[in-house]
Amino acid sequence: MTRLAALLLLLLCTPSAFAQSNADPSRSEALKGLTSQDVTQRAEAVVWIANHGKPADDEILLQRLTDESPLVRNFAEQGLWLLWSRSGDETIDALMAKGVEEMQARQLKASIATFSEVIRLRPAFAEGWNKRATVFYLAGDFKRSLADCDEAMKRNPYHFGALAGYGQIYFQLEQYSKAIEYWKRALRVNPNMVGVETSIKATEQLLAERHKRSA
Repeated sequence: MTRLAALLLLLLCTPSAFAQSNADPSRSEALKGLTSQDVTQRAEAVVWIANHGKPADDEILLQRLTDESPLVRNFAEQGLWLLWSRSGDETIDALMAKGVEEMQARQLKASIATFSEVIRLRPAFAEGWNKRATVFYLAGDFKRSLADCDEAMKRNPYHFGALAGYGQIYFQLEQYSKAIEYWKRALRVNPNMVGVETSIKATEQLLAERHKRSA
């Protein structure tokens, strides 16, 4: 979210039809802006959807992950994280923020407990499962992390973060072919994940070297 804010600041310093308007753009204007030939208008439209849209609007932003502009693609990726992180309930959102703070402070048991409460209160909220999967991964509990990734994907089949997470888990389990499989699935949804591309190449090289040694 911090990265999105920085990008938004960059956008606000760039003149455009949206920025020059005296009124906030409406949803219809934002949707129209998504297909504009002007890169800045498309980027601003993505930001509007990210800030004002509903979770179901992720389909709109998913399409922008393959935009010809790297700026728009970056905004779309960060915008999806923003959409997915909002539950629509202040209590849940406050718990999510608390869980993230605990995770970043490496208070893993507390973070797991917080995200478990999110899941209890809002089991349909995919990001609650995804965040707990992340904490289980950090705690080295790969079995539970995989189970939570499964739950996140049931609720959000386009969650490229969870797909990349599967790859990380299977890599740690030394199931390298399976790791590559999930990383490639993540890239099919979001082809902008440079770190995932790097992981695929490194793991494919690892497998090739193992094959040579065993030949």
